[in-house]
Amino acid sequence: MQTKLIPLAALACLALAGCANDMEELQQKVTEIKGRPGERIEPLPQIKPYESFAYAAAVMRSPFVPSAPARSDVTNAVRPVKDRPRQFLEQFPLDTLRMVGTLQLSGRAYGLVQGKDGLVHRVLPGNYMGQNDGRVLSITKTKISLVEIVPDAVGGYIERPAALALAE
Repeated sequence: MQTKLIPLAALACLALAGCANDMEELQQKVTEIKGRPGERIEPLPQIKPYESFAYAAAVMRSPFVPSAPARSDVTNAVRPVKDRPRQFLEQFPLDTLRMVGTLQLSGRAYGLVQGKDGLVHRVLPGNYMGQNDGRVLSITKTKISLVEIVPDAVGGYIERPAALALAE
């Protein structure tokens, strides 16, 4: 039993030796740090005064409410022609088509449009292209102007101008 007490007593002595009051080195370090001259403290940054925001759009139309009442005249409004034969460039979205130039043949100005398939196609005013019934209105050297028929928010259709600019 005494053999078990000897290691326990040695461990207790070691633990008590760590609790000695030898704080002289620590006191010297603290005294050295306190003896250093203090550095200049930077002034606080200037605080910008708070400018309140006045919400002025409260009297305007809410974006979550329909802008126009439901129309009863949607049958008389603009509609895409369903029974006309579809043209080749109508299978591509308008944003995938690129104008790559113009061509003058027999006094007519053709627009040259490159499709998503990589082929170049000729278009004339009156031709259709794009998936929103885009009808070509005019062709200049730098732009093909057209008008698309797109659905509006109240069940009808509206005409929206669009253009293809000459690709650089």
